[in-house]
Amino acid sequence: MDVYLDHNATTPVAAEVAEAMWPYVTEHFGNPSSASPQGRRAKEAVDVARAQVAALIGARPDEIVFTSGGTEANNLAIRGVAAVASTHRALTSSVEHPATVAPLAHLQEQGWRVHELPVDEECRVRLAETPTKPMGLGTLILAHNETGAIQPVAEFAGRVHDAGGRVHADAAQAVGKIPVSVDDLGVDLLSVAGHKLYAPKGVGALFVRRGTTIAPVVRGAGQEGGLRPGTENVAGIVGLGVAAELAARLLQDEGSRQSRLREALWDRLAHAIPGLVRVSPVDGCLPNTLMVAVPDRIGAEVLAEVSGVSASTGSACHAGVHSPSPALLAMGIDHDMALGALRLSIGRSTSEQDIDRAGAAIAAVVTGSEQASTAR
Repeated sequence: MDVYLDHNATTPVAAEVAEAMWPYVTEHFGNPSSASPQGRRAKEAVDVARAQVAALIGARPDEIVFTSGGTEANNLAIRGVAAVASTHRALTSSVEHPATVAPLAHLQEQGWRVHELPVDEECRVRLAETPTKPMGLGTLILAHNETGAIQPVAEFAGRVHDAGGRVHADAAQAVGKIPVSVDDLGVDLLSVAGHKLYAPKGVGALFVRRGTTIAPVVRGAGQEGGLRPGTENVAGIVGLGVAAELAARLLQDEGSRQSRLREALWDRLAHAIPGLVRVSPVDGCLPNTLMVAVPDRIGAEVLAEVSGVSASTGSACHAGVHSPSPALLAMGIDHDMALGALRLSIGRSTSEQDIDRAGAAIAAVVTGSEQASTAR
């Protein structure tokens, strides 16, 4: 079986999550909006999950709106705030996920001005360059999906609030990996993606702080406080709730364990591959994420040659032409070096033996040496 080091792309559904979901796929099929006994049972299950998700991020249950995932949550937050904002100016960073970039581009088409803060060599926003003009919205990724860098969201939120705006954080990569408190962050809205924390794909949540007014993006019935109409994905919501509860229990121990494995992987690769660059910061980083850049190689080609390891790169390929990650370029990394990026993301099932196997396999391909495959 391959060593799976692509947990930032998606996680497997936890066994406890799948077990909790199954009854709501089969016998408990009621519609939560129905007054029937089956409907009441489904509604109770959704209410329990709402409380479980809220507890993980320090929110109140009535502040949780279930969505189809992180992308919808980002759209609802950004476009929902924009629909009621009187100031059409937004603040963000130059390294946001496409699920944030695209709705902001939509606002620009409607006449909004979007100011992108630059980032430093560790992929963190340069808040000193925050404009002093009034803002309608600020949105910032909490933990970067490629580098793992954790952003200073609390300070960002303070500046946006001082400028009169609402604040949204895309926490898809952060929730379940590091402690997340909406009050400590000072945000008005925060996005959660189920499949990033061992829940199924197709379910997520948006935290909407009490007193924060946003408009729905989709129109229909009155589910989810009228913000997300449509019959709820009960089984998926139940799964997200159990995944949130499980993450809360495992957060501290798993974070420490994965951080140790990440450093072991870095040590092995750095020892075996001359000139290897560590892109992920040493401090202030997701415990499971290691992005490196291999000199004089294209990351996608390296992974294509590596047998038995699943991971991602920091580049895209269109019509045979490779292009580096815009985030890495924004950090000041050289174009050719950025092409050699590999994102290696650890998960709950990753073992020390997996780290040994993956490190040896990658090093052997890069160096062309069989010796690297047995080096410790």
